[in-house]
Amino acid sequence: MIKKQVVRVSKEFRWEMAHALWHYDGLCKNLHGHSYILRVTVRGEINSNISDTKLGMVIDFSDLKRIVNENIVKLFDHSVVLNKDAKVSSLEKVEEIFERIHFLPFQPTAENLVTHFADIIKENLPKNIELISVRLNETANSFAEWFAEDN
Repeated sequence: MIKKQVVRVSKEFRWEMAHALWHYDGLCKNLHGHSYILRVTVRGEINSNISDTKLGMVIDFSDLKRIVNENIVKLFDHSVVLNKDAKVSSLEKVEEIFERIHFLPFQPTAENLVTHFADIIKENLPKNIELISVRLNETANSFAEWFAEDN
């Protein structure tokens, strides 16, 4: 009999995105961009079913890639993200300038974005896979992390 093994699997994703922090007292109140890196870690049992094409896997990396790319990267890559409460004069002009603009119901900080992304990923994972952590780098040395154990 094969012993059940639980393993964590991680994958990184990268995209470019601009944002501005509404009602902020520093430079980040101005529109600026980042090269985001999202690291997603999931946990599950290694598949020991010898008749399954996913034998030896917790999750197929291509499945995790599809989930994150379809629900996060494709949507946010090369987009502008703003708080929906931001006072934007001539909204029509803003939407003419930026074809890919998202108004979110929260301040688009790394902390809020990582939590939002964790919720999206959890909703789309297979039932037998648990989201363990999500790390969002805004810069090479600044990041926010979400951990399942904290929530």
